[in-house]
Amino acid sequence: MPVFVVLLIAGVVEISVLVVVGQAIGVLPTIGLLAASAVLGAWLLRREGRRTLQEFSEAARLRRPPERELSDGVLIVLGGLLILLPGLVGDVVGLLFLLPPTRAVLRRRLQRTAERRSRAMHERLRAQARAASAGTYRGRQAGTGTDDVIDGEVVSVTEDDEADGKSGGATHLPPPRSSGSEEPPRG
Repeated sequence: MPVFVVLLIAGVVEISVLVVVGQAIGVLPTIGLLAASAVLGAWLLRREGRRTLQEFSEAARLRRPPERELSDGVLIVLGGLLILLPGLVGDVVGLLFLLPPTRAVLRRRLQRTAERRSRAMHERLRAQARAASAGTYRGRQAGTGTDDVIDGEVVSVTEDDEADGKSGGATHLPPPRSSGSEEPPRG
Protein backbone atom coordinates (compact mmCIF):
# COMPACT_ATOMS: atom_id res chain seq x y z
CA MET A 1 0.00 0.00 0.00
CA PRO A 2 2.73 2.58 0.81
CA VAL A 3 4.41 1.95 -2.57
CA PHE A 4 1.12 2.60 -4.35
CA VAL A 5 0.70 5.87 -2.44
CA VAL A 6 4.26 6.98 -3.29
CA LEU A 7 3.74 6.15 -6.97
CA LEU A 8 0.44 8.03 -7.00
CA ILE A 9 2.01 11.10 -5.39
CA ALA A 10 4.98 10.92 -7.79
CA GLY A 11 2.62 10.77 -10.78
CA VAL A 12 0.64 13.77 -9.55
CA VAL A 13 3.84 15.75 -8.94
CA GLU A 14 5.22 14.87 -12.40
CA ILE A 15 2.02 15.93 -14.17
CA SER A 16 1.79 19.13 -12.12
CA VAL A 17 5.38 20.09 -12.91
CA LEU A 18 4.89 19.36 -16.61
CA VAL A 19 1.75 21.54 -16.68
CA VAL A 20 3.46 24.40 -14.84
CA VAL A 21 6.59 24.26 -17.03
CA GLY A 22 4.45 23.91 -20.16
CA GLN A 23 2.49 27.02 -19.22
CA ALA A 24 5.66 28.94 -18.40
CA ILE A 25 7.77 28.13 -21.49
CA GLY A 26 5.30 26.54 -23.89
CA VAL A 27 4.49 23.03 -25.05
CA LEU A 28 7.23 22.57 -27.67
CA PRO A 29 10.07 23.81 -25.42
CA THR A 30 8.79 21.52 -22.65
CA ILE A 31 8.87 18.53 -25.01
CA GLY A 32 12.36 19.61 -26.12
CA LEU A 33 13.45 19.80 -22.47
CA LEU A 34 12.17 16.27 -21.87
CA ALA A 35 13.98 15.00 -24.96
CA ALA A 36 17.23 16.78 -24.01
CA SER A 37 17.15 15.37 -20.49
CA ALA A 38 16.54 11.87 -21.89
CA VAL A 39 19.48 12.15 -24.32
CA LEU A 40 21.79 13.55 -21.62
CA GLY A 41 20.65 10.83 -19.21
CA ALA A 42 21.26 8.06 -21.73
CA TRP A 43 24.75 9.39 -22.45
CA LEU A 44 25.58 9.65 -18.73
CA LEU A 45 24.11 6.23 -18.05
CA ARG A 46 26.30 4.64 -20.71
CA ARG A 47 29.45 6.49 -19.61
CA GLU A 48 29.07 5.95 -15.87
CA GLY A 49 27.90 2.36 -16.30
CA ARG A 50 30.95 1.54 -18.38
CA ARG A 51 33.25 3.28 -15.88
CA THR A 52 31.71 1.45 -12.93
CA LEU A 53 31.97 -1.89 -14.72
CA GLN A 54 35.68 -1.26 -15.37
CA GLU A 55 36.23 -0.31 -11.72
CA PHE A 56 34.38 -3.46 -10.64
CA SER A 57 36.64 -5.59 -12.88
CA GLU A 58 39.70 -3.85 -11.46
CA ALA A 59 38.54 -4.53 -7.89
CA ALA A 60 37.98 -8.18 -8.73
CA ARG A 61 41.41 -8.41 -10.35
CA LEU A 62 43.03 -6.92 -7.23
CA ARG A 63 40.92 -9.21 -5.03
CA ARG A 64 39.46 -6.41 -2.96
CA PRO A 65 35.79 -6.11 -2.02
CA PRO A 66 33.93 -4.06 -4.66
CA GLU A 67 31.67 -2.28 -2.12
CA ARG A 68 31.91 1.15 -3.73
CA GLU A 69 31.44 -0.22 -7.22
CA LEU A 70 28.35 -2.21 -6.23
CA SER A 71 26.68 0.75 -4.57
CA ASP A 72 27.56 2.93 -7.57
CA GLY A 73 26.04 0.31 -9.84
CA VAL A 74 22.80 0.29 -7.85
CA LEU A 75 22.58 4.09 -7.94
CA ILE A 76 23.31 4.15 -11.68
CA VAL A 77 20.55 1.62 -12.35
CA LEU A 78 18.10 3.65 -10.25
CA GLY A 79 19.13 6.81 -12.08
CA GLY A 80 18.64 5.09 -15.44
CA LEU A 81 15.18 3.91 -14.44
CA LEU A 82 14.19 7.40 -13.37
CA ILE A 83 15.47 8.84 -16.65
CA LEU A 84 13.45 6.30 -18.65
CA LEU A 85 10.21 7.28 -16.91
CA PRO A 86 8.60 10.35 -18.44
CA GLY A 87 8.69 13.52 -16.36
CA LEU A 88 10.99 16.36 -15.45
CA VAL A 89 11.28 15.62 -11.73
CA GLY A 90 12.29 12.00 -12.37
CA ASP A 91 14.80 13.15 -14.98
CA VAL A 92 16.40 15.62 -12.57
CA VAL A 93 16.61 13.05 -9.77
CA GLY A 94 17.92 10.44 -12.22
CA LEU A 95 20.61 12.84 -13.44
CA LEU A 96 21.63 13.45 -9.82
CA PHE A 97 22.03 9.68 -9.38
CA LEU A 98 24.21 9.53 -12.50
CA LEU A 99 26.56 12.43 -11.77
CA PRO A 100 29.68 11.22 -9.88
CA PRO A 101 29.82 13.99 -7.21
CA THR A 102 26.19 13.63 -6.15
CA ARG A 103 26.40 9.87 -6.42
CA ALA A 104 29.33 9.90 -3.95
CA VAL A 105 27.20 11.82 -1.44
CA LEU A 106 24.30 9.39 -1.91
CA ARG A 107 26.67 6.42 -1.61
CA ARG A 108 27.98 7.67 1.75
CA ARG A 109 24.42 8.16 3.02
CA LEU A 110 23.46 4.66 1.92
CA GLN A 111 26.53 3.24 3.62
CA ARG A 112 25.80 5.02 6.91
CA THR A 113 22.18 3.85 6.79
CA ALA A 114 23.25 0.26 6.12
CA GLU A 115 25.76 0.36 8.98
CA ARG A 116 23.15 1.78 11.36
CA ARG A 117 20.65 -0.95 10.43
CA SER A 118 23.33 -3.62 10.77
CA ARG A 119 24.22 -2.42 14.28
CA ALA A 120 20.54 -2.42 15.27
CA MET A 121 20.12 -5.98 13.94
CA HIS A 122 23.21 -7.16 15.84
CA GLU A 123 21.84 -5.57 19.02
CA ARG A 124 18.51 -7.37 18.60
CA LEU A 125 20.29 -10.68 18.03
CA ARG A 126 22.48 -10.13 21.11
CA ALA A 127 19.40 -9.32 23.21
CA GLN A 128 17.70 -12.51 22.02
CA ALA A 129 20.84 -14.52 22.77
CA ARG A 130 21.05 -13.04 26.28
CA ALA A 131 17.37 -13.81 26.83
CA ALA A 132 17.86 -17.36 25.58
CA SER A 133 20.83 -17.94 27.85
CA ALA A 134 18.86 -16.55 30.80
CA GLY A 135 16.08 -19.03 30.10
CA THR A 136 13.41 -16.43 29.31
CA TYR A 137 13.35 -17.25 25.63
CA ARG A 138 13.26 -21.05 25.77
CA GLY A 139 10.97 -23.01 23.54
CA ARG A 140 9.42 -20.05 21.74
CA GLN A 141 7.88 -21.04 18.43
CA ALA A 142 8.33 -18.67 15.52
CA GLY A 143 5.41 -16.34 15.21
CA THR A 144 2.92 -18.27 17.40
CA GLY A 145 3.69 -16.73 20.76
CA THR A 146 3.28 -20.10 22.51
CA ASP A 147 5.80 -22.20 24.41
CA ASP A 148 6.77 -25.76 23.57
CA VAL A 149 6.76 -26.72 27.26
CA ILE A 150 3.99 -29.04 28.45
CA ASP A 151 3.57 -29.54 32.17
CA GLY A 152 2.77 -33.09 33.19
CA GLU A 153 3.83 -36.19 35.06
CA VAL A 154 5.27 -39.38 33.62
CA VAL A 155 4.23 -42.63 35.25
CA SER A 156 6.17 -45.74 34.40
CA VAL A 157 4.32 -49.02 34.42
CA THR A 158 6.29 -52.18 33.81
CA GLU A 159 4.96 -55.62 32.90
CA ASP A 160 5.89 -56.98 36.33
CA ASP A 161 3.79 -54.30 38.05
CA GLU A 162 0.80 -55.09 35.84
CA ALA A 163 1.07 -58.83 36.53
CA ASP A 164 1.27 -58.25 40.28
CA GLY A 165 -1.52 -55.68 40.20
CA LYS A 166 0.78 -53.03 41.61
CA SER A 167 0.02 -50.29 39.18
CA GLY A 168 -0.50 -47.90 42.07
CA GLY A 169 -3.53 -46.29 40.51
CA ALA A 170 -1.59 -45.26 37.43
CA THR A 171 -3.46 -45.14 34.21
CA HIS A 172 -2.39 -47.58 31.61
CA LEU A 173 -0.99 -46.13 28.44
CA PRO A 174 -1.57 -47.76 25.07
CA PRO A 175 1.39 -49.59 23.59
CA PRO A 176 3.70 -47.43 21.49
CA ARG A 177 2.89 -47.23 17.81
CA SER A 178 5.20 -48.59 15.21
CA SER A 179 6.63 -46.29 12.59
CA GLY A 180 4.69 -48.11 9.88
CA SER A 181 1.89 -46.78 7.75
CA GLU A 182 -0.48 -45.96 10.61
CA GLU A 183 -1.99 -42.51 10.81
CA PRO A 184 -0.41 -40.05 13.23
CA PRO A 185 -2.44 -39.20 16.36
CA ARG A 186 -4.83 -36.31 16.03
CA GLY A 187 -5.16 -33.75 18.66
